[in-house]
Amino acid sequence: MDTIAILDFGSQFSQLIARRVREAQVYCELFPWDAPQKTVMAIQPKGFILSGGPDSVYEAGAPRLADYILNSGLPILGICYGMQALTLALGGKVGAAAKREYGFAEIDTDVENPLLPTGSRKVWMSHGDRIEQPPEGFLIICRSTHSPIAAIYDENRQYYGVQFHPEVRHTPGGEEILRRFVVDICRAQPAWTPESIIKQGVENIRRQVGDQTVLSAISGGVDSAVATALVQRAIGDQLTAIFVDTGLLRQNEAAQVQSALQKTLGVELVVVDAVDSFLHALRGVNEPEEKRRIIGELFIRTFEKYAKQLGKPPFLVQGTIYPDVVESSAPDRAKAHRIKTHHNVGGLPSDLNFKLIEPLRYLFKDEVRLVGEALGLPAELVWRQPFPGPGLAVRCLGEVTLERVQRLRAADAIFTEELTAAGLLRMHQSGDAPSGTAQAFAVLLPVQSVGVMGDHRTYQECVALRAVTTEDFMTADWARLPHDLLARIANRIVNEVAGVNRVVYDITSKPPATIEWE
Repeated sequence: MDTIAILDFGSQFSQLIARRVREAQVYCELFPWDAPQKTVMAIQPKGFILSGGPDSVYEAGAPRLADYILNSGLPILGICYGMQALTLALGGKVGAAAKREYGFAEIDTDVENPLLPTGSRKVWMSHGDRIEQPPEGFLIICRSTHSPIAAIYDENRQYYGVQFHPEVRHTPGGEEILRRFVVDICRAQPAWTPESIIKQGVENIRRQVGDQTVLSAISGGVDSAVATALVQRAIGDQLTAIFVDTGLLRQNEAAQVQSALQKTLGVELVVVDAVDSFLHALRGVNEPEEKRRIIGELFIRTFEKYAKQLGKPPFLVQGTIYPDVVESSAPDRAKAHRIKTHHNVGGLPSDLNFKLIEPLRYLFKDEVRLVGEALGLPAELVWRQPFPGPGLAVRCLGEVTLERVQRLRAADAIFTEELTAAGLLRMHQSGDAPSGTAQAFAVLLPVQSVGVMGDHRTYQECVALRAVTTEDFMTADWARLPHDLLARIANRIVNEVAGVNRVVYDITSKPPATIEWE
């Protein structure tokens, strides 16, 4: 299968570049800018894309473009910092811009070329440096108000550079620019489809497992369900899945997962009712990181107990996806502050001695959903909105008790039901227009206030509603829901959910807030 190599110079948009290339049905992999030549060239790329980055290329110690990339003879597209790194490596000049460009800008392309259509168009800029002199052999094909050299092109070597970011949605038609580069210029065949992913995954799993048995841990999330379905497609009854019901899923989700895996796909599923164990472990715990730690540890130990009862098969299915892999290897990621601990099976203790099967390791979330759909999993499971690994425990602020979880689950179900009826609960389903709420949920606050119900004084808890619009979940804005809809939701929650007498709506964007409350 044809591939494209993307070199990450530290841009916050690097994963978006990879996603846009995959959307063009071309396989690609993301590497740190200083990855060894052997590692990068092992995928036999048809071309290179160089990402943006936070540095200035002319400063000492700034990331540089490796010689082997230039010596490969393959097409290159440099984006922002990548364009500047390409320019510097080939003898051009880069300097600080007198006027920086952040946000929308208008570019004028007046030279015919294979990458950019001629004419004027809006793009998204984010730079403080600019090209002062392009390398020998390059044509200036594009200009903006503050960047007299906004795009360059070397016809003989098929080198391209753009100062703007075609990977972000703020650049209209940016995905077409990337498609032109990978398909028309690099001649990569668009063969990366759900069907091809499944076929290749099945072959790899059968080769790895042979006739041995496999165990899968199901937490209720999309990733573990799709990974299990793919392995089941490959080896059938050699697979046994363990579903640990923590009691912290949304309304009807536990039954939905069981039905999807058992009835729809015929997976051999062991259901472990661990609700009491999890609630007991969380008793008296208020701090969200501590909740995450307790839930992750108990999930592992519960899984371990039942795995041993089944004879501890040698292979374990894990729902690792590509962003997990990228975050562990991208430049300067180790210096990032920990916002929250992610709960997954990746923390399994080494004494279990499993060999991992990670069939989704090179897939983005949207690709995982498409594969799940192609495997026959129901749409309501595959395309549901994001949900934290520790479940409702992190949306139940303060102590987690059975009563408070049930209260939160009921309020959340009402919110979801009303948004669905209004056509505002975006499910990310294939073909859906990007409208409605990208993520919406209820939060139960450990705050009590006075209310009046039927002439009686009440002193009960408050529910906060959170709904956001976003394309990539790296940034998000609060959803402008109709006032009548919010009034109806608040009225239903107060009337139907015991113990709640007040409902508020969160109008904070990300940043400064996160999407989840915790």
